[in-house]
Amino acid sequence: MTPDRVAAILDFLALADRLKLVERRGRIPLPDGTTRRENSAEHCWHLALVALLMAEEVAAPIDLARVLTMAVVHDLVEIEAGDSYAYDPAAQATAAERERAAADIVFAGLPADLALRLRAAWEEFEAGETAEARFAMACDRAQGFLQNVLSQGLAWREHGVAAPTTHPRMHPAMAVDPAFAALIGALYARAETGGMFAGAAG
Repeated sequence: MTPDRVAAILDFLALADRLKLVERRGRIPLPDGTTRRENSAEHCWHLALVALLMAEEVAAPIDLARVLTMAVVHDLVEIEAGDSYAYDPAAQATAAERERAAADIVFAGLPADLALRLRAAWEEFEAGETAEARFAMACDRAQGFLQNVLSQGLAWREHGVAAPTTHPRMHPAMAVDPAFAALIGALYARAETGGMFAGAAG
């Protein structure tokens, strides 16, 4: 490794560290009974763990290394673009444009070969056309849903998210494989039994 390559990689890692500062709407329950907002770096780690656990549960084989690469890089653009809440139509309407512009900035400082590799993984995830991208998407959505269940639906209720509002987002994830249908279906059951969605009785 040349000194310039080392410096570029270290600079990128320093930039990537800022993902820890990007807050999501999901809440993390704390031991004292309060909560704090999850950050995007925590989300990426948890998504990767979901992928590790689900890789052998699905019917068709997947390239886990590619999935984990997508898990690690898929939200790096949020360093520049911020997090777009899944249930905020206005934010979602501009998310693709903002995130593509952010990708130009985030990956630009890497050596060309690494920039190409990481940008390709991000674009594969965004396109959602490969089996690995669909698997990663299902893990991503399952993790976000799980975080809401772990925090008793606090963010859902804060933002008026009723169960039917989640269906367009979660049903494609459930359709990826029966294993995801079972996992997410169990989360729905817990959410509905616990009255976690906005407008739920109790």
